[in-house]
Amino acid sequence: MRLHYNIITTFAACLTRKTARQTLKRAHRLSFWLPGLLFCLLGLQSCALTGPVSEDYGSRTLGTVWDDQMVESRGKAIIRAASDDLREAHLGITCFNGMVLLTGQVASVTAKEAAASAIAGLRKVRTVHNELEVAGPTSMMARTNDAWLTTKVKTALLTGEGTEAGSVKVVTENGVVYLMGFLSRAEAEATVEKTRQVFGVQKIVKAFEYLN
Repeated sequence: MRLHYNIITTFAACLTRKTARQTLKRAHRLSFWLPGLLFCLLGLQSCALTGPVSEDYGSRTLGTVWDDQMVESRGKAIIRAASDDLREAHLGITCFNGMVLLTGQVASVTAKEAAASAIAGLRKVRTVHNELEVAGPTSMMARTNDAWLTTKVKTALLTGEGTEAGSVKVVTENGVVYLMGFLSRAEAEATVEKTRQVFGVQKIVKAFEYLN
């Protein structure tokens, strides 16, 4: 009985030593790979912070995207406060690389001009394309159709040759498609041609910045 107990004890001790050796080997391997892994992660993080962001933002840097979003957010509040006619107006504000596009409907020419003047003074705004119409607000059906048309245009640009869908902002208002982006002239022409082929597009307005 005592011999049996000694054998079990010896066997357990061997297993413990073997497990300890395996653990040490794994720790050694981990310590070998860990610095390289951390270096890769830091490199990826640096690229994400300093380089161009995902294709949904085109060629804009993360800082430019943030500035554009702030212009859209603050601009809407400033325009609403600029006139009683603008307070309840149906309008859209889109900013791409400091270029602002105003779309929608307002009650008067005065309100249209007031909207452009209000947002033009914002920091980081370089240009204002005032496409506001003096008309009554569009119906919910028209707005639903605009959203669907925007989706169809984006899909067409994604699958088209010579088009840079990630560098193009698509805005649709009452059947009119507005194209914004930072493209070469060849890319811009291909983008317009592909958009023209989408069923339901009534008109195309270009608001591009050109690389060449």
